[in-house]
Amino acid sequence: RMAMSALAGEGLPVAPPILVTSAYVERADTLQRQETLSHLFARHNIVGQELIALLDAAEPIDPRRVRAGQVFQFRYAMRTEHPDEVRVRLGDERILTLRRDSTTGWRGEAEEIYWSVTTQVARGQIQSSLYETIEELIPEHVLSAGERARLTWDLADGVFGWVVDFTRDNYEGDEFQIAYERLQSDLGDVRFGRILAARIETRGQENTAYVLTDANGRNVYYDTEGRSLRRAFKLYPAEFRRISSGFNRNRYHPVLKRTRPHLGVDYAAGVGTPIMATGDGTVDRAGRWGSYGIAVAIRHPKGVETRYAHMSRLASGVRAGKRVRQGQVIGYVGATGMVSGPHLHYEFIKNGRHLDPRSAVKYGEGDPIGKDQRARFEAVKAEYDRLLASRPAATQTVRAGLP
Repeated sequence: RMAMSALAGEGLPVAPPILVTSAYVERADTLQRQETLSHLFARHNIVGQELIALLDAAEPIDPRRVRAGQVFQFRYAMRTEHPDEVRVRLGDERILTLRRDSTTGWRGEAEEIYWSVTTQVARGQIQSSLYETIEELIPEHVLSAGERARLTWDLADGVFGWVVDFTRDNYEGDEFQIAYERLQSDLGDVRFGRILAARIETRGQENTAYVLTDANGRNVYYDTEGRSLRRAFKLYPAEFRRISSGFNRNRYHPVLKRTRPHLGVDYAAGVGTPIMATGDGTVDRAGRWGSYGIAVAIRHPKGVETRYAHMSRLASGVRAGKRVRQGQVIGYVGATGMVSGPHLHYEFIKNGRHLDPRSAVKYGEGDPIGKDQRARFEAVKAEYDRLLASRPAATQTVRAGLP
C-alpha cells in the first residue's frame, strides 16, 4: 500500500518551483546635451567597428540630426556586458529595432506602431477658466496633463480659433460638451487625437462645431448650418499662458513709466514658443525694428497689416517679400526691444488705423460647405449630435470609427 501511495505521489516532498522572471535586463539611456551617438553607445560597450556596423544597420537614423532627449532602450542577456538589442522610437508611427546578428554583426528592422482609437465625451460647466475646468474634469488615466493641455488648445485655437475668444467670452457656469479621440499605442502610449464635435456656451450664445476631413486630409470644422468656422484671421498668434496687456489707448508703460497708447495685445509665453501668421499675406518687414526688437510685419488683402514683435529669432526663410499662409510659423517668442519680460506683442492695423485684434478679426461668415458634401455633412452632424447628447457622465468612452 505504501508503494502504491508513493507511486500515486502521496506524501512525496515537493520543492518550490524555480521561476525565471526574465532572461534579459532592459536599460534605457538618453542622449544628453553636447553628446553624440558615439558617446551614448560607448556607455554600452558598442565602439569602433561594431558601432559603425550598428549605425549602418540603423539606416532610418541620421546621426547628425538626433536631438538631445532621444531615448534608446538596450536589452542585455543576463550576466553579459554587451547588449544584443537596441530599440528607438522614430516618431509616433514607427519604432526601429536593432538586433545583434552573429553573421552580419547588426541588422535593423523598422516596425509600424499600431494606435487604437476610442471616442471620449467630456461635459461640464466652466468654473474659473476653460483650461482649469478641463484639467480637473478629465482624469489622468484618460489623458495626461500635457495631452489635456493639447486638447484645450486645439479647442480654443484649432476649432473655435476664428470665432470665440476664450479669454473673455466665457462666464462661470457656461456649459460645454466635447467629443474627442483618444489614441493608445500597442506600446502603452496614450495621446489626444482630434476633436470630433464640440458645443460650448459663450455669453448666452451656443457655438457648435463638427469635423469633416477634406480632400487633402485636413480637419475642417463647420457650424450647425454647414458654414466653415475658418475666417481670414485667427484670434491667437501663439500658444500663450495669459494675456499680460490688452489693447489700451491710455496704458501706463512699465518701462517708460508714463502713459502711452498700447496699440496691440501682449501674449505672455515662454521664450522659443512658435509664433504663427494669423492670416495669409506677404511679409513686408522682418528683422530688427526699433523698440519692437526682432519683428515681422505682414500685408494682407483689404488694407490689413499685422505685426509681431519682441521675437527671439525669425523662422527660417522669413524675409521681406515672402508669401506666408495662415498658421505658418514666422518666428519665436523672445524679449528683444523695449520689454520687461518675454512675450509676443501683436497688432492689427486696417487702412492705417490700429484696431483691437480681439474684436477686429471676428467679422464675417465662413464659406458654406459644398453641395456635393451636404449629404455627408448632415449624416455626420446627426451622428455627432447623438454623441454630444449621450448619457450625462463627466467623461465616457463611446466607440471608435465615427465618420
